[in-house]
Amino acid sequence: GRLRFIAALHILSGAMPAKVIDIHTADGGCESYVATPAVAGPFPGVLFFMDGIGFRPVLHAMAERIAAAGFYVLLPNLFYRHRGEPLPAAAELLKPENRPKMMERVQSLTPELVVRDAGACLDFLAAQPEVRPGSKVGLTGYCMGGSMVVRTAAHYADRVAVAASFHGSRLVTDTPASPHLLLGRITAELYFGHADQDSGMTLEQIGILEKALQAAGIRYQSELFRGARHGFTMPDLPVYDEVACAKHWQRL
Repeated sequence: GRLRFIAALHILSGAMPAKVIDIHTADGGCESYVATPAVAGPFPGVLFFMDGIGFRPVLHAMAERIAAAGFYVLLPNLFYRHRGEPLPAAAELLKPENRPKMMERVQSLTPELVVRDAGACLDFLAAQPEVRPGSKVGLTGYCMGGSMVVRTAAHYADRVAVAASFHGSRLVTDTPASPHLLLGRITAELYFGHADQDSGMTLEQIGILEKALQAAGIRYQSELFRGARHGFTMPDLPVYDEVACAKHWQRL
C-alpha cells in the first residue's frame, strides 16, 4: 500500500511542471517547491505547510497531486534557517535518539516567525503571473503545519479563502499564543481532520477547538479519523494509514 501510493504520486507528478526556488524573506532565502498544472493558467494559489519531518520528496509529490487538480502550489521549507544541518531520513527521524533534534527545529518556529514567513509566501504567490490576480488562496497543512494554517488564516484573513489541517498538532495549548484563540479573526472556511490516536491533539483538546470554532461563527468542518495515528497521511512514515490517507485526499 505505502509503496504503491508513493509510486502513484510520482507517476502523476511526472506530468506536472515543478521547480525548486528561493523565496526572499527577512531571514534569507527560503527554499521552496513550486508545482503547477500542465495546462495554461492562471490558477488559484495554494500555500502548503509541511509537517515536522520537513521538506522532502513525499511532500513534493503531494504538492504535485494538488497542482494536478488545477492549483498553483507553493511548498516552502520552513526549516530554511537550518540549511546545512542535515537530518536523518524520515523514518529514522522518529527514533528516540533523533527526536530531540527534530523537536528543536519544530520549536524554533515561533508564532512570530511563522506569521512572517507566511506573509513572504503570500506575497510571492500574489506576484506570480500564473496565479489568478487578486484572488484569495487556499491553505493546507500537516502536523505542525496545522497550527501554521490557523495562524496564517487569522493574520491574513483578507488573503485566505479556505484552509485545511490534517493531524494538526498543538492547535490548543494553555498559552496566550494558542492557535485556537485566533479563530475569531478568521473569515476563511476551515477543515480539521484529526487522528483519534494523537497525543499532540487529544480528544479533550479537539473538544475545546470545536467549542472555539462554534463561538467564532465561521464555516468549518471538524472530523475524527478513527484508528488513525499522528502522521497518517505520510507514506514514508511507519504511521501511514492507506485508507485514512485516501479519505484525506477526498476531503482536501
